[in-house]
Amino acid sequence: MSILKEFREFALKGNFVDLAIAVVLGGASGKVVTALVDRVIMPPVGIVLGKVNFSELKFVLQEATLGPDGKELTKEVAIGYGAALQSLLDFLIVSFIVFLIVRAMNRFKKQAAAEPPPEPPAQEKLLGEIRDLLKKSAKTAK
Repeated sequence: MSILKEFREFALKGNFVDLAIAVVLGGASGKVVTALVDRVIMPPVGIVLGKVNFSELKFVLQEATLGPDGKELTKEVAIGYGAALQSLLDFLIVSFIVFLIVRAMNRFKKQAAAEPPPEPPAQEKLLGEIRDLLKKSAKTAK
């Protein structure tokens, strides 16, 4: 199967649409979630854990060195794991929101697929019966 044909099948199955929606919503909600995590969720968590500001949590590998005049000669080398924790929480929240949206879409699709097709109008039923009778009479005439 050619790559273009395979891509067309992928795009038409709805997976492509789900992916596009997830990317757009994830990008759009990223700033909101970051603000929510930084300003609403993490401050109370920091207080509960002993007045910790997560954005400043780090493992210092090498202290900064100061010259005799007080100016910084070499910068501090540190691993900022607090910022990584906040980013991880951002990611989990965005992922959960996108999951809920895709889940709702899939449920809606299932409900739409589960509904029986509407009954055809009486005129179409009659035309179908006539077609079937014509086919039957053509077979018996042979």
